[in-house]
Amino acid sequence: MDSTPVNWEALDALVIDFAKSENLIEGSLSSPPSSPSPSSSPSSSVSSSSYHSRLIIRQIRRCLESGDIDAAILLLRAHAPFVLDDHRLLFRLQKQKFIELLRKGTQEARASAIECIRTALAPCALDAYPEAYEEFKHVLLAFIYDKDDQSSPVANEWSERRRSDIAGLMSSVLRANLHAYDPVFSMTLRYLISIHKGFCIRQGISSPVSDLTERLLLEERDPPAVPQESLYEAPPFDEVDIQALAHAVELTRQGAVDSLKFAKGDLYQAFQNELSRMKVDVSTLDELVREYCVYRGIVDAGLTPSTGNHSSEAGHASIKHSDCETSVTDVHMDVSPENNVELQSSQGADVELRYASGSSINCEDCSTSGSQQLGISKLLQRSRNYPTGERSKRKRWRGRQDDHYYNQSASFNGSSKLDFNTTPSPTVHGEPKELETNPPSDGNNGEDKYEIVLGLKELASKGLASEVVEEVNLLDSKFFVQNPVLLFQLKQIEFLKLVSAGDHSSALRVASLHLGPLAASDPSLLKPLKETLLALLRPNEDALAKGLPLHSLATSLQVAIGRRLGIEEPQLMKIMRATLYTHNEWFKLQMCKDRFESLVKIDCLKEFNAPLLSACSMSKSNTDSCTQGSSQVTISSSTRMSEDGSSPTQLSSRDVVCDENAILKVMEFLALPRADAIHLLSQYNGNAETVIQQIFT
Repeated sequence: MDSTPVNWEALDALVIDFAKSENLIEGSLSSPPSSPSPSSSPSSSVSSSSYHSRLIIRQIRRCLESGDIDAAILLLRAHAPFVLDDHRLLFRLQKQKFIELLRKGTQEARASAIECIRTALAPCALDAYPEAYEEFKHVLLAFIYDKDDQSSPVANEWSERRRSDIAGLMSSVLRANLHAYDPVFSMTLRYLISIHKGFCIRQGISSPVSDLTERLLLEERDPPAVPQESLYEAPPFDEVDIQALAHAVELTRQGAVDSLKFAKGDLYQAFQNELSRMKVDVSTLDELVREYCVYRGIVDAGLTPSTGNHSSEAGHASIKHSDCETSVTDVHMDVSPENNVELQSSQGADVELRYASGSSINCEDCSTSGSQQLGISKLLQRSRNYPTGERSKRKRWRGRQDDHYYNQSASFNGSSKLDFNTTPSPTVHGEPKELETNPPSDGNNGEDKYEIVLGLKELASKGLASEVVEEVNLLDSKFFVQNPVLLFQLKQIEFLKLVSAGDHSSALRVASLHLGPLAASDPSLLKPLKETLLALLRPNEDALAKGLPLHSLATSLQVAIGRRLGIEEPQLMKIMRATLYTHNEWFKLQMCKDRFESLVKIDCLKEFNAPLLSACSMSKSNTDSCTQGSSQVTISSSTRMSEDGSSPTQLSSRDVVCDENAILKVMEFLALPRADAIHLLSQYNGNAETVIQQIFT
């Protein structure tokens, strides 16, 4: 799993989109204007609107979880009145309000509970849903049974679990109706980790990142949103869509049908709704993202006052930080296709696999020796000659300070509007709180190491291979002895640059002095050496542009040099390698392509040379162009998936093409896993009726 290749530039784009969408970095979003500004772009306006809708939903959730039903109703009346128009939901809110009033135990609260029954709960019970009146009569028993009596017939009504249930239900309804979905990266992690956990359990293998995934994605889910009664007469859905949704997010068939009903038959919206029900620990996710951003040079590593991530959907969890939490970084935030395509180049997936293997380095000595200290000093002195404009574009991490904008529910004073322009307090419960970080063990020298590593990464991403080799040798003369593949790749770049410049004699000298001896000592490098030499036959083409993925090499170099200096890679990198590996393996077992991978940008994370997207959205128009229709065709068991797990490859002319409906029919009638159904169909020319007949005769 550790060697799985990942398009780190695509991950950078997703992480930056997440940080901007959640307003975790300074200057990401502005406060929502009272009226749309003509000068504001539609995309930023939509992003800001979705962000503030998510804040409102989180505050409503907190009000309900704390039992403050009146505050939640005020917020709903101001921002989502359609919820109160739905008597099914209003009845549940009023029933919970009745219980919360009784829970206070005072005579005044008891009188308020009786008033709630007369004016709100009883009238709503008459037309909420068929069972509502029976539920109304049942909850009246709370008058005579104590809340601490666990054997009472209304023990469930008294349970504080009801608070989280109704909070989760309201969150599910509000997310779907306000289109206030979390950023794509959050959804991607939910999906990948869910598949990863299931794969490891079914295959009986241990996960190398289980300590992180267990804390990040919890087992508990929000209750599903209930479809409107008018939708019960919806036309039948394609069975392929039902099964695809059920298997993707682990639903029963009826659960998938209900989800499609609520989404009015929109498979991809139903998928988003189900992913959103999965609970993540927001504080853990934020810290993983911050650690990654610091390591990759996206944000500045300085400590920032924070209001704390009390908006977590499932409590708080602390994670172990690597030393890179206090690094100084130098890659800017502006990730755009134009800025990145020119730095990227293309080659097959086999080259990328070699790059990934090149990042598995020897870490025998991560200490700072005397010669290494001298090298660091020299490199810092020389780095002053390089442009520093990129470093000035770093952003500051701000955290989830905006949750304080919505912490006024206890003191509305009759006002239903919230003030978005209030300056948030930098304290939580009266005490200052800062993001937890682990400072470098050796003071300023630790920051010096990060400056050097990020500087080398930047040089490599720009194709300045000879400068990288020179500076790495100055830092550690034994590094390339222990990492010959990285040296080979850098010399490949140097060779291709010389060929592109027309200096063939110098290019051949590089090949003779470096590429040839390296390939002679490592036979696996012989094939890429031959491919590299072919550039001499195409003098009119830009050899470098068609040669090597520079950003992949830059990341491999960053990880290798960082470990050599005692800087561990961020934990998010480990999670992505492990989960993408199991995603590939799972769909190899399923013998089909993942219908949802384009929606959550998993395909981008696997396409190492694909142009990057500056803004990753989960809009319907985006998915329509990236996904197939509901009809699917699966190659039988005599096929295998390609190396990237994206598409099946035929192995012989005797392969049988199995229709998806035939697979589903065999699965349903014989209660078989998908792979077993395909194996049987391959033996009977893909005919489901023949398979079923043979089994029952």
